[in-house]
Order: sequence, then structure tokens, then C-alpha cells
Amino acid sequence: MPFAVYVLGLAVFAQGTSEFMLSGLVSGIAADLDVSLSAAGLLTSAFAIGMVVGAPLMALAGRAWPRRRALLLFLAVFVAVHVVGALTPSYEVLLATRFVGALANAGFWAVALTTAIAMVPDRLKGRATAVVVGGVTIACVVGVPAGAVLGERWGWRSAFWAVAIVSLPAFLAVLRSIPGGRGTDAGAAPVPVRDELRALTGPGPRPVLLTMALVQGATFCAFSYLEPLLTRETGLGAGWVPVSLALFGAGSFAGVTVAGRFADARPVAVIATGMTALTLGWAALALTAGRPVLALALIPLLGMLAFGTGTALITRVLGLAAGAPTLAGAFSTTAFNLGAAVGPWAGGLALDAGFGYRAPVWVSALLMVLALLVAATTAKGRRSRAGERRPSEAVDLSADGRL
Repeated sequence: MPFAVYVLGLAVFAQGTSEFMLSGLVSGIAADLDVSLSAAGLLTSAFAIGMVVGAPLMALAGRAWPRRRALLLFLAVFVAVHVVGALTPSYEVLLATRFVGALANAGFWAVALTTAIAMVPDRLKGRATAVVVGGVTIACVVGVPAGAVLGERWGWRSAFWAVAIVSLPAFLAVLRSIPGGRGTDAGAAPVPVRDELRALTGPGPRPVLLTMALVQGATFCAFSYLEPLLTRETGLGAGWVPVSLALFGAGSFAGVTVAGRFADARPVAVIATGMTALTLGWAALALTAGRPVLALALIPLLGMLAFGTGTALITRVLGLAAGAPTLAGAFSTTAFNLGAAVGPWAGGLALDAGFGYRAPVWVSALLMVLALLVAATTAKGRRSRAGERRPSEAVDLSADGRL
């Protein structure tokens, strides 16, 4: 694996810390800025919305840019908005910085994914994707718990300062390690945007992108409100929050590692098994949230399933959308973060409706049921169409894993 792929993972670590760390800071932010818990949770949604909007826009804007220049520009903006966020006394300004920071993060993700898979042969594309996504899981293991500890001891603003500082080594590493070529292969004409959009909205990638959005919605819905669940429902002290976040991150890292090894060869087995287990897992956490031992045992398992399944879905999209070299990573990022925007919003609605601190976890289970229905309906439709053409094709399509 080229060293530059690991450099991209390092940069994603810094950005992933920012995206996820609010799960351990929502109570402090709500108290300091005098807003509700659901309003503080919307900071995660604002980041995700920025990712949804920014991924395709930034990818298109950077089509003609050298990859290194695009990555450095996105990182520089990301650092700047975190400095502003650490200084502002205004909830509205903080909300705006989350959105702008997400635009920069989205652009980085879109370019990083396509850069990583362009540097490796086909048989290693799943592993390259896992290395980049693995930066997020390491953020869950190290960065997010560290942010929770900083927030508890010195206030939530210290976590924002830490993200800005940690991003600087990533900036230098990208500067020295990433090739300066453009977003398309050297000597090759760019694929027309219309052709890329046609490839991504076809019957192959489209349902996988929708499934990915629902799976990530379930993940972010429960994860965004993990801190109040553990401290107000499970009965754990505030000191257990960083431990729980680290457990979730450790499971996530394991899931990404496993998915990176098997997603290329057996995508359907990884995705179907992960989605089914996630549905049962979120329901189990909702039922056992009042029992500390069971809740703490489920948290790393759910992290493993959530990020393992998510990595397999991203790899699947990139494989199905080979005709969209610029926008495949952007659309994957958009689907990933569309779920991250809808999930905390839906969980906040359930909290505001008075359904209790377990409600976001039940919403996560419901979103997983919807994801399974989308996948099952799509697979059934494909088998039906394949059977009309030639019965043996249905077996081939199923084995190939086209959801």
C-alpha cells in the first residue's frame, strides 16, 4: 500500500475527530451557549448537511485542480473554521463554522477517496478505501474520547483547538507525500459530468447509495445522543463517556479492517450480514440501555458492524460507478453524510417529543429496517428482471452482489 494512502487516512483522522467529537460535548455546548440538547445535536446535522452539499460541489470545482493543491486548500479552510468556532460566543456562528468546515471536509473526502483508489490496483481498492475510512475509526478510538476528556476538564472549546492543532501535521504530510497530478489520470481527457451523473444514477449505484444513507442515519442517530443515554438512562458517570466512545471506536476500527479484507471478494455477504446484525443490535441496545454491563458490551459490537458495513457499501459504490472517476467518491460522501444529517435530526425529534433517552436508539433500529427493505426490494426486482431474460442470470447477479 503506498505511503500516501496512509497520509490521507491521517488527515481524515483529524477531520473525523471534529465530525464525531460533538457526541461527547453536546451537554457542555448546550449549557455554555444556553441552547437545548436537540439544538446542540443539530451542530452534527449542520456538519453533515455541509458534507452532503459540499461533496459534489467541491469535487466538481476541483476537477481541474492538482490533487495536492485541492487537498491542501480544503485542509487550510478546515483549520481556520475550527479556530473561529473555538473563539465564538454565538451558537449561530458556531453553527455556520460547522457548515463551512463540512464543505471543506467534503471536498477533502471526495478527492481523498478517488486519489487513494487511483494509486492502487483493483485488488487493493477495498483496502485503500478501508485505510481512508479507517482514519475516522481511529478518530473514534483516540480523538473523540480525547475530545470528551478535554471538554470535561477545560470546556468544549479546548476540543476545537485540539482539532485545529492536530490538523497541522496532516497538512504537512499531504504537502510532502501526495502527488501533484490533476483529478483525472495523466494524459486522459476528463469524463463529461453528464456521463458521470448517468453512471451514478443508474440501477446499480443508486439503491446502494440510498441504503448507505439509511445505514449511516441509523449510526449517527444513536451515536449523536450516546452521552445523554449513558449518563441519564444507563446511570453511568461522566467519566464513562470517553471510555464508551473509545469502545465504539475500537469496534469501528475492527469493522473497517475486516471489511477492507473481504468487501472486494464478498460484498453481499459483508453488507447483508452487517445490516441484519445492526438492526438487531440497535434494538438490543434500546432494550438493555438500563443495564450498564450489557450496554457497554453492545457499544463496540455496534461500532464494528456500523463502520464495517459502511466501508463495504462505499467500496461497492466505487466499484459499480467506475464510469464516474470524479463524482463516485463525492456521491459516496454525500450518501454517508445525508444519513449523518437526517439521523441526529430524527433522534432530536424523538427526544423533543418526550419519548425518553432511548428513543434515538429505537429510531436507529427503524432506519435499519427501512435499509433492509430497500435492499430486499431492489434485489427482488433484479432477480425478477433477470429471470424474465434468462433464469441462470438471476444466480449470477446474486453472486455478483448487485443490490
